[in-house]
Amino acid sequence: MAKIPSGWAGKQGAPVTVLLGAQWGDEGKGKIIDFLIQHQQVDVTARCQGGNNAGHTVFANGKKYDFHILPSGIISEKCHNVIGNGVVVNLDAFFSELEHNGITRDQVGWEKRILISDRAHIVLRVHAQVDGHAESALNAKKIGTTNRGIGPTYSSKAFRNGLRVADLLGDFSEFTARYKAIVAYYRTQFPSVDINEEEELAVLAGHAKTLRELGLVADTSVFLHQARIDGKKVLVEGANGALLDIDFGTYPFVTSSNATVGGACTGLGIPPTAVKEVIGVVKAYQTRVGSGPFPTEQFNQDGERLQQIGCEVGVTTGRKRRCGWLDLVLLRAATVINGFTGFALTKLDILDSFGEIKIGVGYKIDGEVREFPPAKASDWDKIEVEYKVLPGWKSVTSEIRNYDELPELCKEFIAFIEDFVGVPIKYIGVGASREALIVR
Repeated sequence: MAKIPSGWAGKQGAPVTVLLGAQWGDEGKGKIIDFLIQHQQVDVTARCQGGNNAGHTVFANGKKYDFHILPSGIISEKCHNVIGNGVVVNLDAFFSELEHNGITRDQVGWEKRILISDRAHIVLRVHAQVDGHAESALNAKKIGTTNRGIGPTYSSKAFRNGLRVADLLGDFSEFTARYKAIVAYYRTQFPSVDINEEEELAVLAGHAKTLRELGLVADTSVFLHQARIDGKKVLVEGANGALLDIDFGTYPFVTSSNATVGGACTGLGIPPTAVKEVIGVVKAYQTRVGSGPFPTEQFNQDGERLQQIGCEVGVTTGRKRRCGWLDLVLLRAATVINGFTGFALTKLDILDSFGEIKIGVGYKIDGEVREFPPAKASDWDKIEVEYKVLPGWKSVTSEIRNYDELPELCKEFIAFIEDFVGVPIKYIGVGASREALIVR
């Protein structure tokens, strides 16, 4: 960017759209992001939190892409991509993912379309080891972490001894000293930590060289501000899901970052006044990977059918997802916090063969009606769910592309969700491909 003109910082620029998972992740965000990029001329996709513990699957160009840290816009040659300061970056995973998805092979000039924030914290190998050791120490109360080192990296960030990308590109002797101090600190807590420090430092030095040569690092808050001033459309791609938010999720069974709309501002340097649209992605039922509360989980044939028909296996972990009915108490709470302006309802077609469909609409704890989920962890085990039972439509929706052609009972299901929460459903997913989407 040339010399900054007078008044540049105060210019408002184009509005920002934020797309978030409204449940526990795995809602199908990648599909909706891909559709928006293709059909709404998105110029920049930006990741604001999480790390390679997230997983987005995109089916496009006759190929399946698995993204964990890369923004989904990387497969579009017209889209720029940002990994923001709120993301914790495993550089091994970053470069490996580029190779695995064929980005470096198939896309000329890919390196000109992606930037990593110089303020993003680096996930070290010791963080991943500590993640596993800490999880093992919890015994029966395991969180269900992905063991990718995400939580320990955020802990280093909060403890203020973390290493950022800017540090890696600076004086390497200073970086080395701080790196060794972090490893030594963790060894006092977990003596069994086994890290080849010199080997990892050599790998990190190689990453630093590549980052410099390709020009992949910048102050991304400045880049995004200029993009907005230039009228570019920015789409923030949330990872994980609102119910995993460190503050408002099912604590302590949550992720280590703010997966709600506030994370878009703190994790990218975007002002709150810039956010004009917040899209919540919601499955037509509910799933969860790992431990933690799940009031509408089904330990029966319905749960098994949802898992099997929906092919519910975690993109990042490969674990089977726990399955149950849609929970509107949780969705209402997520809406209050995030201010969703619209929903994308995904995997509606998975319910096609069900004779009846249940929706969670109320909680009771010790006989007391609760309109919102509890904050106290032990209260989750006491929840009795009130269900609304709707008749299933018992017909195939996967070939439908027009809302008016959906079965009437299917429309009633959709209308019930909208009326209960008070947010319109703008997109309806009826299959895995980018074309299997109904837009209202």
